[in-house]
Amino acid sequence: MLNDERSHGLWAKTAPAAPATERLRGDISVDVAVIGAGFTGLSAALHLAEAGTKVAVIDAVEIGYGGSGRNVGLVNAGMWVMPNDLPGVLGQTHGERLLELLGNAPQSVFDLVDKYAIDCELERKGTLHCAVGQDGLKQLEQRAEQWLARGAAVRLLDASETAAKVGSNAYVAALLDNRAGTIQPLGYVRGLAKAALGAGAAIYTQSPVAATERSGDRWRLRTQSGTVSADWVVVATNAYTTSPWPELRTELLHLPYFNFATAPLPEDVRKTILPERQGGWDTKEILSSFRMDRAGRLIFGSVGALRGTGMAIHKAWAARSIRKLFPQIKNVTFEAGWYGSIGMTSDSLPRFHTLAPNIISFSGYNGRGIAPGTVFGRILAEHIAGKVREADLPLPVTRPKEQGLRTIREGYYEVGAQLAHLVGSRF
Repeated sequence: MLNDERSHGLWAKTAPAAPATERLRGDISVDVAVIGAGFTGLSAALHLAEAGTKVAVIDAVEIGYGGSGRNVGLVNAGMWVMPNDLPGVLGQTHGERLLELLGNAPQSVFDLVDKYAIDCELERKGTLHCAVGQDGLKQLEQRAEQWLARGAAVRLLDASETAAKVGSNAYVAALLDNRAGTIQPLGYVRGLAKAALGAGAAIYTQSPVAATERSGDRWRLRTQSGTVSADWVVVATNAYTTSPWPELRTELLHLPYFNFATAPLPEDVRKTILPERQGGWDTKEILSSFRMDRAGRLIFGSVGALRGTGMAIHKAWAARSIRKLFPQIKNVTFEAGWYGSIGMTSDSLPRFHTLAPNIISFSGYNGRGIAPGTVFGRILAEHIAGKVREADLPLPVTRPKEQGLRTIREGYYEVGAQLAHLVGSRF
């Protein structure tokens, strides 16, 4: 989908230009080779380069081509799993480490944006998880109670408070997470690339890795027009993984997710919708998300792919849903529509893998890629530098494990989303 408006949509139109890069040509030697120029890979490269490590980032397509350049742009804390459930899934030690790391992860994003003056439309006003009906309210009550017990800056809003924050009476409550915020994701990932280059990293695009081989105590990665020799390899390709590590792809279930962006709303209407500029999403199983950009466009998304019949079905559904959620928008017109793939693990938690000696990987962000990807990139850099031992990582070391019936289930989600959106609106 390179050069297809459905790949990066509004973000490609409004993000600052990417720094200039070239295809890898010839043979180079570095301390660390990073595969994938997204949040994780570029964060790892930036932190490695800042520490004086010679590092090269290699991407098959372009900076932010995968999920990093396509998502909604919600900088959230934590994961989908309830806070109190994490220790039960990962064990007490890793569960508590991951909660602490991801609870503070949005601040790490904000700090990098400030440090490197990244132009990415950052808003630090929090996010809103909005309750649909009593089932949604019970879910948010549990989540609020568990985060508050850990001292998190969250607050459960009642229906009237929620209506004031959202600009709609559709929800019975909302969980305001003051740790979180929103960004222009493609602008952020391009800013990370610029910062990494400034710190001394090299970045090569249009250079898919075709093969890897052990050469003494180093790794040799081969592309179509060059090779990279490195002591360490970081694989940061997540849901967009292909060869030579296909096992990372089979571990993830691809969940398609789309966004539509309206034309800039009139000023009087803009003031009534998300007036404090939080981003939001709801508690429905087939969820929807919404946020505003700097120019006053409403960005509305849900599960589904904008291909085949999906484009017309999801576009019509989005227009109907916006009219019901925000009746003050009299004429819903879309300026852009795009979609990508979310990498879902079997338990909705990320994975840390040692794929071979000195080849390491984080993947499986389950729709929470911005803040986790940023901090996991830093953790990878610290692990390589010897600052974080394997025993002290926030996740246990595991081997990739293929999910059963993956292709059938992915097809089911895509078709199911179309069926759900064909006849209904959001509310």
